[in-house]
Amino acid sequence: MSGQKLLLKNITIYTENKSIDNGYIKISNSKIEEIAELDMLKDDEGYRILDYSATTGCAIPGLIDVHIHGANGADVMDATAEALDTMAQALPMEGTTSFLATTMTQSEQNIEKALENTAAYIEQQPSTQAEILGIHLEGPFINKVRKGAQPEDHILEPDVSLFKKWNELAAENIKLVTLAPEIAGAEPLIRHLAEHGIIASAGHTDATAAEIEQAMDQGLSHITHLYNQMRGFHHREPGVVGAAWQHKQLMVEMIADGVHSTPYAVKTAYDLIGKDNLLLITDAIRAKCLQGGEYELGGQKVFVEENKATLEDGTLAGSTLKLNDAIKNIMAFSGCSLPEAICMSSSNAAKELRMTDRKGSLATGKDADIVLLDENHDILLTLCRGEIAYERK
Repeated sequence: MSGQKLLLKNITIYTENKSIDNGYIKISNSKIEEIAELDMLKDDEGYRILDYSATTGCAIPGLIDVHIHGANGADVMDATAEALDTMAQALPMEGTTSFLATTMTQSEQNIEKALENTAAYIEQQPSTQAEILGIHLEGPFINKVRKGAQPEDHILEPDVSLFKKWNELAAENIKLVTLAPEIAGAEPLIRHLAEHGIIASAGHTDATAAEIEQAMDQGLSHITHLYNQMRGFHHREPGVVGAAWQHKQLMVEMIADGVHSTPYAVKTAYDLIGKDNLLLITDAIRAKCLQGGEYELGGQKVFVEENKATLEDGTLAGSTLKLNDAIKNIMAFSGCSLPEAICMSSSNAAKELRMTDRKGSLATGKDADIVLLDENHDILLTLCRGEIAYERK
């Protein structure tokens, strides 16, 4: 627990249900101690004061990325503490204060190494950087015809016994599983996940709308990176996309970078799905935070040019998107407000992960995961559990 006591003042604060102009936030022992209008401040003795009267910035909850593979040269599949350290230190620069470490389709041995490494890291992770809330297992239980940048050689049919083994190796830290619900063995795995409070998501899938609805009856509740590597909408077969647009029981990820989905497609999803069911994610790879050039993803060459990452054959291979840029993009593309963008970048993920007691909004008693934005919605300051993890000079 942090012993540092901080007082942020002269800021606009976006709380769970309102905004406070000219407010303050008191932080103590890694938690939010008090939020109110500045004229209510009684005592600041013993607090380090950060005064933002010279800016027109605002405070929002820390961002939560439920789908990220890597950043700043590191990848979850590197299966080292150093790689996770690198990611967790880099992410506060974009306002991300917590995330799901996301694996990908690889050999069973490599997946197991990544799971064990992440579980060990979670046990001792520092408080001065973004917090790993668990693991997103993306693949290998996917459809080969929608593999995208997931290596086909390692794709497997869903297997409950294998998953149980993996979650044991992960110290029960797997929170979300991306699979193709239409392939053999998927239904019993979806039921198992739902029974154990693990999110089952349709991704890298060629399912029809009817197959998605059938999987929802088994417990499917999430859609991985909408539009990408899934059966698209057709007026005679609505596909995964049509099901995502239609069913409010589904939480739907979206990569709002203008590359994976055009601004028009992002706006359509926002209009049809709404702020309470969309999750902004990055699906970022190790090239995030670095220059264009040649990188690696799952043993494959990836080429990054002008914020677009592709395999040699042109297939999109994750992104280099920063989550605060996703907020700016969706506001520009859809016309939504900042409070609505906060739902999609913080609150919804906390609700889905059942962590609203700690994360997802600014409220007394919650973790002091706080991001200060300037008037352009760029990052001024990021606090992770009450510690300054990033401060713009």
